[in-house]
Amino acid sequence: MQAYLARQFHAALAALDAPDDFDASAVAIEFETPGNPEHGDLATNVALQLARPLRRAPRQIAEALVEHLALDPKRVAGVEIAGPGFINIRFAPTYLADGIAEILSTGEAYGRTEAGAGKTALVEYVSANPTGPLTVGHGRNAVLGDTIANLLDWTGYAVTREYYFNDAGRQMRILGESVRARVEALAQPDAPTKTLDDGTVVPESFPDDGYRGDYIVEIAQAILDEHGPGILAVEGAEPFKEAAEKAIFADIERTLERLGIRMDAFFNEHSLYASNAVWDVVEHLREKNLAYDKDGAVWFATGQLGKTRTDSEGERAVDTVLVKSSGEPTYRLPDIAYHLDKLGRGFDKVVDVFGADHIATYPDVVLGVEALGGDASKIDVLIYQFVTLVRGGQPVKMSTRKATYVTLDELMDEVTEDVTRFFFLMRSPNTHLEFDLDLAKEASDKNPVFYLQYAHARICSIIRKAEDVGLTLGNEADLSLLTNESELGLMKELLRLPSEIALAAETMGPHKLATYLREVATAFNQFYRDSPIIGADHEALGRARLHLAKAAQLVLRNGLTVLGISAPEQM
Repeated sequence: MQAYLARQFHAALAALDAPDDFDASAVAIEFETPGNPEHGDLATNVALQLARPLRRAPRQIAEALVEHLALDPKRVAGVEIAGPGFINIRFAPTYLADGIAEILSTGEAYGRTEAGAGKTALVEYVSANPTGPLTVGHGRNAVLGDTIANLLDWTGYAVTREYYFNDAGRQMRILGESVRARVEALAQPDAPTKTLDDGTVVPESFPDDGYRGDYIVEIAQAILDEHGPGILAVEGAEPFKEAAEKAIFADIERTLERLGIRMDAFFNEHSLYASNAVWDVVEHLREKNLAYDKDGAVWFATGQLGKTRTDSEGERAVDTVLVKSSGEPTYRLPDIAYHLDKLGRGFDKVVDVFGADHIATYPDVVLGVEALGGDASKIDVLIYQFVTLVRGGQPVKMSTRKATYVTLDELMDEVTEDVTRFFFLMRSPNTHLEFDLDLAKEASDKNPVFYLQYAHARICSIIRKAEDVGLTLGNEADLSLLTNESELGLMKELLRLPSEIALAAETMGPHKLATYLREVATAFNQFYRDSPIIGADHEALGRARLHLAKAAQLVLRNGLTVLGISAPEQM
């Protein structure tokens, strides 16, 4: 409906008497559902927005627009002007009935739209280096990224899900040394030990900043079981690093699989060094006089490109280090190369899912991409805030055998995979998330996951019971019989699914879809309270209500599918 109305409003705008410099096609016409049902089913404030460019009073613009609107009476029952120039629209009953029929005929595909048809998108998420198991901190990243990929898929994009990692560098070297030291300790139980600053007792050869989780001991034991003590005759830590990387990646993939996450591609940062792409970035920036040497480091002249900082001396231009005086690149440098590679692969949209610790640094990457000719307008960055586990209203640290953090697997073990996904999605990504463990485990309407899944299961049960008394979905229904307030309210909610998925995809806000599904469940509960299916006034009305219930079940199932949540038929 919104797409149809936007087309009609644009046609009406084009017919207005307007200044020569006014471009009707460039006007963004947006609709929202009024808070008060008396104000109609959709409303737009486009007339208020056009007061300045059209140099007329908003109400006059609204009146002229309504006069030029050519609306199908089978879709729109009426258009009203309210207040200073709001335009309220009321749906025609035939539109609602036809819409429910479309839901029923479209089935599992209902909610899909074609805004991204013919376009490609790359969504990069998780991207944890293989140095340990995924933590709760990684979980929000993984679920947000996967759901955004689902949303883009449902709006027509051909989506590639990519995991970016680095299996070289200091972190991985320390991982290899940590595992080797543990193998030595297992093979030589009487070998000397030392105590680290936190009281942990480790083999004497263990690096002071080594990885201390029990998973390192498990990997070491597996290496010793496979190769025996003779493996220690190999010099260096490379074989131990490779074995650890393989084991940890297998663990990561198992964890993601539990969440229903499957990556299409893995990109190794090391390949950017092997191809010289990283150092090509530096040279190309030098050619453009945007990179220079200072204090032994290589600097990116971001100040020339508009980067500033405000301090006690006022606002001033700021440059950024690309290569430290030690010769080690900052993460910005390979990230610029990586994003140029992404764009070079021809993707129409490139989505990055980053934690809040990237908020001050990713703009430097975008500046680098732009400076080197990449189309940075194709890059969308989602910054999410971090997660705190809460029990009894207090932050808690769950016990763990892995290390000093909470693993994603441990969280799923406690609250289930569906709850884990939903709780990561139910709040806006840009807000801090308090993950309430008590609420997550509660089997009541207070638990938002239970509320939605129970609504779906309840509808499935209603359909089964209706069939038991001979009321089936096999026969056509006269949906025009659905006229009471709760029936019409549910119909209107169900028809919002395509636009809600499109909005969540456009804004990278999966929480919007989660909120909408709760509104659907609430509308269904009100409908079922007011409109009995079994025991309706007559069979035809009962059949129409049964079809409406089936449409609600499809909308809930499809919405939960986009969120990656199961839709059980029994609970």
